[in-house]
Amino acid sequence: MYDKDWAKVDLDTLPNVKTELPGPKSKEYHARASKIMKGYSGQVKLFPVVFESGKGCTMTDVDGNEYIDFSSGIYVTNYGHCHPKVSEAVAKYAHQLMNCHDFTTEVKMLLLEKLAETTMGDLNSIQLYDSGTTAVEAGLRAARVATGKSEFISFWRDFHGKSMGSVGLAVSNPSQGLRPPGFFLAPRPDTYRPQMPVKNPNSGKEYIDFLENMYVNQTTQQVAAVVLEPIQGWGGTIIPPDDFIPLLSDWCKEKDILLFADEVLTCMGRTGKTFAMEHYNTTPDIMTLGKGFGNGFPVTAMCLSDKYSDALEKISASSSYGGNPMACAAALACLEIMEEENINERVTHLGELFNTRMEKMKAEHPIIGDVRGKGCLLGIELVKDKATKEPLDIAGKMVYQKAFEKGLAWIPAGHILRMSPPLIMEDDMAMKGMDMIDEAIFETEKELGY
Repeated sequence: MYDKDWAKVDLDTLPNVKTELPGPKSKEYHARASKIMKGYSGQVKLFPVVFESGKGCTMTDVDGNEYIDFSSGIYVTNYGHCHPKVSEAVAKYAHQLMNCHDFTTEVKMLLLEKLAETTMGDLNSIQLYDSGTTAVEAGLRAARVATGKSEFISFWRDFHGKSMGSVGLAVSNPSQGLRPPGFFLAPRPDTYRPQMPVKNPNSGKEYIDFLENMYVNQTTQQVAAVVLEPIQGWGGTIIPPDDFIPLLSDWCKEKDILLFADEVLTCMGRTGKTFAMEHYNTTPDIMTLGKGFGNGFPVTAMCLSDKYSDALEKISASSSYGGNPMACAAALACLEIMEEENINERVTHLGELFNTRMEKMKAEHPIIGDVRGKGCLLGIELVKDKATKEPLDIAGKMVYQKAFEKGLAWIPAGHILRMSPPLIMEDDMAMKGMDMIDEAIFETEKELGY
């Protein structure tokens, strides 16, 4: 058994910033790499630090600067960087057996049994993959085979991946090509910034009415599945009204449409439940898992209701890397960590702390229009004016960079600040990270004349 205090640090010494950030080695290494690698994410472009190591809730760059991590490798390292249980499990199979295509191994058998015990309802027909977008693509193929239908409905500002089908589920971007035929986008509830005119932004009923209209007038009524993130991640931590997902599930059942929950970002305790759909007491027909599922090791899953299990036999569901022994060992370790460390209880507690602190910040800052969070999935929306709610993109960039310069590694998203700290973070470190964001917002307001 690993030392339960493996991630403990002296918070008095953190963050430990020794150089200007990014430091000289970071600048040199990134300059060399970026001559060759193109297409970096927005967060790297805004702050091109080069990391060298991570432990628990901290990261260290090549210049020796130590950071508090409020990103979790962008929602990935849920249980901290290099959790010893995960690292040891992966190392064992890195020495023993790295890949044997989709043959059964003992560790795969154990993972599948454990995952089937953990999932909701009858989501026990499972295939394993190495990326979220691959799992989503498999879910789309399975939905088509299971229903004999070909169309899909998804939602504005949801994110499902970067391959053709998963991109087709998201907002159209001309640089990514045209959305495939039969893919339809609908507005989804946003209580702060409604995506369509509604009388009651705190209810999902009017959005279901819109879906009905879309189904009748835009589709050919051959919709295989409705696909959604239970809580939007990339879109800015948008939490739907409590009634929306249950109403959507009822509507799908009425139309004989499958409900497909993409939990790549929200699974494994991120929101205080093992799966975010549990907050809404709703079991989907298809569910995809990823990111925190392997705590940094690339492993994902597509889980299908047993009643549609034959679809997995018909779509050539296997992949070259999915379910390799290292991946299975990482995922199995993560499922065990969830139970052994009471992760959901810990995240629920942290969520209460974060929400209390963010509400206080909202009251104190003129540029904070809205705050929201579910567990350790958090967002702060910056606006020019609280009355007009006009987005303040420049402030988002400034706050991100200023907090990073103080030693906080985290995620930008335009005018919406996104935070996804590791789920094992101690209270004092969590509040210290929020202190750094608070200070960065005050400094930004001063420079912008608020």
